[in-house]
Amino acid sequence: MSASVALAGVLALSVTAGGTAQASSDPLRYVALGDSYSAGSGVLPVDTSNLLCLRSTANYPHVIADRTGARLKDVTCGAAETKDFTSSQYLGVPPQVNALGADTDLVTLTIGGNDNGTFINAITACGSAGLLTAGKGSPCKDLYGTTFTDQIEKNTYPALKSALRAVRAKAPNARVAVLGYPWITPAQADPSCYLKLPVAAGDVPYLRDVQTHLNAAVERASEETGATFVDFAEVSDGHDACTPLGTRWIEPLLFGTSLVPVHPNALGERRMAEHTMEVLGLG
Repeated sequence: MSASVALAGVLALSVTAGGTAQASSDPLRYVALGDSYSAGSGVLPVDTSNLLCLRSTANYPHVIADRTGARLKDVTCGAAETKDFTSSQYLGVPPQVNALGADTDLVTLTIGGNDNGTFINAITACGSAGLLTAGKGSPCKDLYGTTFTDQIEKNTYPALKSALRAVRAKAPNARVAVLGYPWITPAQADPSCYLKLPVAAGDVPYLRDVQTHLNAAVERASEETGATFVDFAEVSDGHDACTPLGTRWIEPLLFGTSLVPVHPNALGERRMAEHTMEVLGLG
């Protein structure tokens, strides 16, 4: 969809009693769904309206809303899985799709990284294994092999499609943008990064491959449900957790600056917003 078509959809026309078309001044009705990468968990300031979800008021949905003038309803929530789109994640936290409606114009989200505990289990397992071998070899890959990628294909991929269909059913007129996850690790091991991300040298590309599989599953599910996939593979390269502060978008496991490690920092959230706006043609 071209930028002109996207903007035309935003500036809906209303018909007056005399039959003349007139541009509506209503702002874009925007709903943000998703997990901690959408919520900006760990980025200050914290949204105090719901401390359970560890949501930031500087997350990428807020950046998009601030720059476009959109009317934002932010129901992102840290630790959310695909199932939390259609069921309550916590007591008093409604299913995320409940925030959607026929009048929703735009939906953004990241989801899938918490299904099967993919991110937390892979990082924890490979970090523990890396400590035991002092960063040598590929102990995590040797131990877990295709376990993580198999779970993504068997469980996460169909769950993603189901969740995105639920989004479409609740917001049939919205443009849905599904963001991929920015790179956490570099393509190859950086010895200087071991203290910040204690993963064995041979497991750094292994973790990168797990993330590649997850993003590929997110992309396929997006395409098959009529959503727009926002790919971060190219633009986030060189901004992983091993790069210096001011360059990195993702904070490392240790000695980082965020309250929540291995998550986007404020710079990462801004860059996620900017790239999403570029892909969607939003000014």
